[in-house]
Amino acid sequence: MNEPVVMITELSPSIVQITMQDKMNKNTFSENLILGLIDAFNKINQNSNYKAVILTGYDHYFASGGTQESLLALQSGQIKFTDVNIYSLALECPIPVISAMQGHGIGGGFVMGLFADFVILSQESIYTTNFMKYGFTPGMGATLILPKKLGISLSEEMLLLAKTYRGEELQLRGVSFPVLPRNEVVAKAIEIANLLAEKPRVSLITLKKHMTKSLQDALPHIIEEELIMHEITIHQPEVKLMIEEQFVKKLE
Repeated sequence: MNEPVVMITELSPSIVQITMQDKMNKNTFSENLILGLIDAFNKINQNSNYKAVILTGYDHYFASGGTQESLLALQSGQIKFTDVNIYSLALECPIPVISAMQGHGIGGGFVMGLFADFVILSQESIYTTNFMKYGFTPGMGATLILPKKLGISLSEEMLLLAKTYRGEELQLRGVSFPVLPRNEVVAKAIEIANLLAEKPRVSLITLKKHMTKSLQDALPHIIEEELIMHEITIHQPEVKLMIEEQFVKKLE
């Protein structure tokens, strides 16, 4: 049998790992990956034993953002990025989530990872919020979570310029997350998860709910504003051309 594109592994009775491994699509947001992520978090949310979740990818891919087909569907108005919510799965999970971004985090894939409670980057990998590369404004809560997690200066640079950054470059820019060699990222996530697992589950849930309240409260309004910006920017004919011309095979 083929491996599932999203695999759930119980590392201990208290710790569970979600591995995104859609190798055919290089962890772009294919339908199978989206449905697999939603199903995985639903199962975890229903388990009363878990205290920590590790979210990671495979090889040198964490999550690679929208497929070309989905970007073109957004541009033509067939879909909206809010039709299926994967961006706030980690935020809405009642227990702490650790994004072990051992590989590239691109566009919405990077944004999704930033909504976790703990973020770990790899020195070798590329991270970018490349929405404006295709000529349309960011979505998925990017305009909220980037300033919150990265600071306003770096966030404005990442969102407006749509540049790519190696993890080691972000480390030099002073990001507050651990930035480690790729082969140490998951081990660091497990170390954090083990520390979390020492605490009572109800205490973890209570504190996470308190600490994420401002994000949870602000996110719906930001999403509405991002949708308004999309209506202004994403339907431009030049955006369709930019998606068709500039969407290239994901970085090796």
